[in-house]
Parts: sequence; structure tokens; C-alpha cells
Amino acid sequence: MRIDPAAALEGHFAVPGDKSVSHRSLLLGAVSDGETDIRGFGRSADTLSTLEAVRTLGATVDDGETITVRGVGLRGLQGGGLDCGNAGTLARLVAGLLAFQDGEFTLTGDESLSSRPMERIAEPLRRMGAQIETTDGRLPLTIRGTTLTAIDYELPVASAQVKSAVLLAGLGAHGRTTVVEPTPTRDHTELMLREAGVRVTTRPTSVSVDPPQRLALRTVEVPGDFSSAAPFVVAATIVPESWITIHDVGLNHRRTGLLDVLDRMGARVGILTRRRLGQEPAGDLEVRAAELTATTIGPAEVPALIDELPLFALLAAHARGTSRVRGAEELRHKESDRIEALVDALRAIGVRAKAHPDGFEVTGVPARPRGGKVEARGDHRIAMLGAIAGVASREGVDVRGFESVSVSFPGFHDLLEQVSRR
Repeated sequence: MRIDPAAALEGHFAVPGDKSVSHRSLLLGAVSDGETDIRGFGRSADTLSTLEAVRTLGATVDDGETITVRGVGLRGLQGGGLDCGNAGTLARLVAGLLAFQDGEFTLTGDESLSSRPMERIAEPLRRMGAQIETTDGRLPLTIRGTTLTAIDYELPVASAQVKSAVLLAGLGAHGRTTVVEPTPTRDHTELMLREAGVRVTTRPTSVSVDPPQRLALRTVEVPGDFSSAAPFVVAATIVPESWITIHDVGLNHRRTGLLDVLDRMGARVGILTRRRLGQEPAGDLEVRAAELTATTIGPAEVPALIDELPLFALLAAHARGTSRVRGAEELRHKESDRIEALVDALRAIGVRAKAHPDGFEVTGVPARPRGGKVEARGDHRIAMLGAIAGVASREGVDVRGFESVSVSFPGFHDLLEQVSRR
């Protein structure tokens, strides 16, 4: 896909519903009693994998503007095979729910997902008594449902997916399940469990769940996905004369670390209104172009902007000075090795960048980079990085493998073209 330079980004618009909330609403709706109505569902290849998975597991799903899930109850999921596609959130979260069901389940995925580590969820679930077998630590993964016992589990690395898998297994375990986090991660699972009637106890460094008799998740209002808004926030910041407003964006403080980083770099991003959509905070973001100063991101900040770090690298390319990221080794275990992928992408368009084992550094110049060719490597985040680099470049960028964007944001290119003034 060829992405040409833009003179500016302009307009008012919204982005698709939050992918993390959409996954969880389907999974918890499937094990609830009665119907769950999901409004603002974020439709993408990943979330549609979850929709098909809950159907396979026995829930009824009416797929319309509002998605209605008729659940089968906490322990009513049916055994069988699940194709998780590219959806790592699905593969890891559903494992927690399946561990205490009556049946045998096999999880498979595409080539990219099948290369990603699964022992990080299998190991704590086995401590609870789960019967799980991976294939050399990866998919395919087989689960035989059994009786579980609650544990106190300390995460070796901050991970919302591992935390959620253990908490969801805790719904069917005997006793109170507690997860201790080295650094707070996104809390969509805890918020939705509480909404469904589960007793959730949160402390500064841990979260606990008590097993419920039943779940009742009636209505879920899905806010706009902050990670889908982020490319436009970055583009409007680095393309001169830009001025955009993005409406109804999810502003969960454990997802919006990029806003804090933008603020200290000198960006002009404001929140016009704040509201709540269900349990999730939301608002409208106004973004104007700004001159930026380099900054450093340390390990404590990484979980709140893990998905936006490739975009931060592009911000750093336009900032005055050298920016650094440390404590982000998790990026090496995504759809691609994102540290190497983003560094190679920046170098390909004429930016000075260097990879480190747990991060990267970028030396910026407050001017448009040359442009060139970016390899997406099957990774939707790198594809979007290449596209935003294109509108901010002097000569444009060819993004190879751009189709991977459909994993999270099928309408991304059309929206980018709509708000770009040339």
C-alpha cells in the first residue's frame, strides 16, 4: 500500500470499539446466565475470531448492530476445537475459562499466533490443577477441564493477558484467587467481572476474585479503542497544521500512558469531555500539531502504552534529541519481534534508530523524514506505523504487508485518507 504525504490532518471522527473490551464482553457473555447486549462492538479479524469461538463453545450470538450473546452459564461451555486465528487475547483468556469446564478443548491459531509463547498461561493454570498441554510451549494447546483450586500468583512479568487468564480460571476454582502484579496492567477484565456480579478485590499491587454462583452481564457499552485512536493522535501531532477531534475514545488510565508521554514531549492533546460508558471512562480527544522534545520511557510506564510503543518511536523520530525505551522486552513476543521491526522500519525511511534487548533508542530531527519502504512483517502495529510515517514523510512510504491492519482496524486506511488533506 502506497501512503502519500499529507499537508495536514483535519476533521471530527470516531474509531472502532475497543478490541480488549469487545473480546471480554463476548467471553463473559458466553458464560453468563441470560442475554448480554454489546453496543459499539469493535469489529476486526481478531474479535470476529472470538465471536466464532463462543459460538463453537455453545453460546448463541446474534450478530447485528448490537450483538446479543445468549450465555450457557458459568460451567456450560461445550468441548471441541477452537481456531483462534491471530487473536492472542482470545487464546490466552479463553484458556482460563476452559480449564474448569466439562470437556476437552484444542486451541489452534495462524502461523503468527502459533509462534507466540503459551507456557506463560499454562504454568499458573497448572498450579491451580488445570490439565493443559502445549506444543513445545506454543499452540496447538489442549485443555481437559477439571477441578481447580485457587492460588496466589505473582506475575514474573507484567501481563494483562496472563493476569486475566488466572482470574478467569478463578471463577471456577475453590477459594479466592489472587494475582500480584509487578506493575499495574490494563484492568478491563476486573471492571467487567465486577459489572457481571463477581466479587473483585483490588489493592495497589494485586487483584483477587471470589468464585461466583453465576454471572449476569446484561449490557456492555464499548468505548472507542484508544490503540486505534493513537495512530491519528500521533499523525496530527507530527504533521504540521493538523487539528483533529476523536470522539468517544476509551480513556482507561491503564491504557493511556501515551497521553502522559505526549504531554511531557510538548504535544498539544486535550480531553474536551469526560464520561463513562459502562464501567469504562471515555472522552473526546482534541489534537493539534506541535514541536516535540525527546524523552525516556522506563519499565514502570511500559504496560500502559505497550501497544503504542511503535508509534512512540515515530514521535521520537520527529522530536529534538534522543529518546529511549527500556523494560519493553515483551515487544519481542508480539505478532513480530516489534523491537527489531520498528527499528528496521525507521531506518528504512531515513531515521536513526538502534535496538536494545529490552527496548530501543531513536535520534530525532524536527523535520519530515525522507520516506521509503516498510515491511509490516505480518504485524498490524508495524503496518500502521508505516502508514503514519507515510503521511508525515516528504516522499511517501510503501507499506508491504499492509493487509495485516485488518487484524485490528479494517477501516484504518479509508479513515486515514478521509482526514488527510493533500
